[in-house]
Amino acid sequence: MNQQRTLIIGGATGIGFAVAQLLAVRGDTLILAGRNAEKLATAVQRLNAASVKVSSISLDVADEEQLRELAKTLGHLDNIVFTAGSQAPGGTLAALDLLAAKKAFDTKFWGSMAVAKHLGNILNPGGTLTLTSGFLARRTVAGTIVKTTLNAALESAVKVLAKEMSPLRINAVSPGLTDTEAYAAMEPQARQLMLEKAAESLPAKTWGRAEDVAKGYLFAIDNPFVTGSIIDIEGGALIN
Repeated sequence: MNQQRTLIIGGATGIGFAVAQLLAVRGDTLILAGRNAEKLATAVQRLNAASVKVSSISLDVADEEQLRELAKTLGHLDNIVFTAGSQAPGGTLAALDLLAAKKAFDTKFWGSMAVAKHLGNILNPGGTLTLTSGFLARRTVAGTIVKTTLNAALESAVKVLAKEMSPLRINAVSPGLTDTEAYAAMEPQARQLMLEKAAESLPAKTWGRAEDVAKGYLFAIDNPFVTGSIIDIEGGALIN
């Protein structure tokens, strides 16, 4: 495969950084984007140690003006990967902080839509945009109304965008529970117990790792016959 130029939004940590590592192995040019300058700098240093062509840009996807300006200066891309997360509040609707819920939608859902709108035009013919949803989009669990509706909305949007933005290919990867920095604040023993309990309940009998999920983004990038698809990587959670 020819070397490609890929923008990874949320590429400094977790699944996004794992995608960057896989793309780096084949010599792609990478641009990591996110809000945390310190984490971006660390990620770039780690990739530079492997002689990768990598740069970083500060970006808040909830700010449309930043995306408009970025579209003018970034140059053409082959792929965009969106793994930027949001702090989606849990709990029942009766106890929900609606302002926090709206902020979560502003980052992950509306941020994804803004990226598609403003950066879609700088993707080369045959280019890809791969978003990130989550298995709760199709799993009914009390207390997860924000995560469920946010990800369900994103998955529905992928289908529409795949038609509207054709021949660009638009897909989403839908991870299950994945061991990433998102759980860094947990006490190590509690984190390990949580992961082991989750693994025991899944048909795959293991929990997700960032590198496992990252392979789904490469599948979406590399397979020219995949568009409008939701790629489930969740250890069988949806068949439980």
